[in-house]
Amino acid sequence: MVVALATFTTAITAEEVGERWGTADRERDYYRIVELPIPQTQVMEVCAFTTLPDGRIAAGTRHGEVYFITGAEGEKPQPTYELFASGMDEIFGLVWKDDALYVTQTCELTRVKDTNKDGKADRYECVSDAWGFGTYHEYAFGSTFDPKGNLYVALGLSNSYNSYQLLRGWCMKITPEGKSIPIASGMRSPGGIGFNETGALCYIESQGPWNSSCSIKFIKEGGFMGHPASFNWYDYAPNMGKAPLQPESGTRIITERKRVPQLDPYAVIFPYIRMGRSITAFTLNHTKGKFGPFENQMFMGDYTLSLIMRATTEQVNGVWQGACYPFREGLSTGIMNVQFTSAGQLLTGGTNRGWPVRGLKPYALERLDWTGRMPFEIERITITPDGFRIAFTKAVDAATGNNPTSYTVKTFTHEYHAGYGGPELDETIPKATKVTLAADGMSATIVMDAMTKGHCHAFDLGALRSRDGEELLHRNAYYTVNEVPNK
Repeated sequence: MVVALATFTTAITAEEVGERWGTADRERDYYRIVELPIPQTQVMEVCAFTTLPDGRIAAGTRHGEVYFITGAEGEKPQPTYELFASGMDEIFGLVWKDDALYVTQTCELTRVKDTNKDGKADRYECVSDAWGFGTYHEYAFGSTFDPKGNLYVALGLSNSYNSYQLLRGWCMKITPEGKSIPIASGMRSPGGIGFNETGALCYIESQGPWNSSCSIKFIKEGGFMGHPASFNWYDYAPNMGKAPLQPESGTRIITERKRVPQLDPYAVIFPYIRMGRSITAFTLNHTKGKFGPFENQMFMGDYTLSLIMRATTEQVNGVWQGACYPFREGLSTGIMNVQFTSAGQLLTGGTNRGWPVRGLKPYALERLDWTGRMPFEIERITITPDGFRIAFTKAVDAATGNNPTSYTVKTFTHEYHAGYGGPELDETIPKATKVTLAADGMSATIVMDAMTKGHCHAFDLGALRSRDGEELLHRNAYYTVNEVPNK
């Protein structure tokens, strides 16, 4: 794929790409998939979106083009595509500011302008090319601007195991003055970078060496994201000090955090296959209810399994962690990026790029629309000092909601090692010893007999029923525990 493209050199079995959640037939009652027709003469492998001040959508492609899309929001859309810019390479970041489009492409951050106002770009200015570029694996993913006007770029390694070009595997901060500052090492193959609902900077990391599953990781200045291949560039980042200790292969993140203080743990682990194979860029739901009950949550795609997931995060004892949830199967191609429209619809763009994906089309633009029906879902899981609080989108009935056996949890972790990927290890099966269902049925607080730091806690709440007798649309959720709050 375009996040971990080098990983798909062997065939994926039918079992791995087949129906995983088995919920697509029910999902369409709540979120329908709408195709945005693409002219037969155009190839639209969209990997980046942004919304323009006039409401049009800018779409960047892997071929280095930028199209302005009009009419993407209609009930039966017949959009038009205007070519605005071309000649760039693998666009994985778009943001509009001060009458210019800032384009993150593989080799640089470029400011693109239409100075004569004829609808076509006529000026391309390099804002930063402070990193090297030599192979197809060396992608660059750009954020939006933070409140101070900084933009952040996440740089993929030269391949899964090595950093051959300058600052590959690093996160760069590009200031309003154009200064390029390395702020974190240890990235492997990012899939997107941006901010959560509180403005904290995070990125999507792909499964591979030193990453046994895909994840969300949060970036702090001076941090180490886990893959030591980029340590060779610390001499070019004097603001970062000395390189961290080399991590020990074959350990666990929870133990290596004690040895390597710069190491940032996974904030949200996406269990491999069950929650995608190749997670891609995310967007925040700020639709104010137009997209249903998931305001302020992160939505992201998966390339290989052609689906959409969501995630929530929280900070505990100064460390980020959170949960991921299934959302929508059945997209037509490998999903590379997502973006909400002003009407509250979720645009999806992508490509199969020749790698195996579940969707059958080589590229597609599609849209998810909320039908207005309220699904019975796990809205959000947060941690408490002795368990979890689980919020729902509809009221849970008292019989199932007050029964501790309705809340099944298993935990696991992964080996933190230099090998590629890795199985789930060290399983535990804690029990819910007490549950308190809120009077309105919209949340439940459960007390666990144990919680394990460094483990993903896999919830199966299939026994729950809503007050009108519904099963959960998606019965599973996965919360990563890095820290437990103090009582």
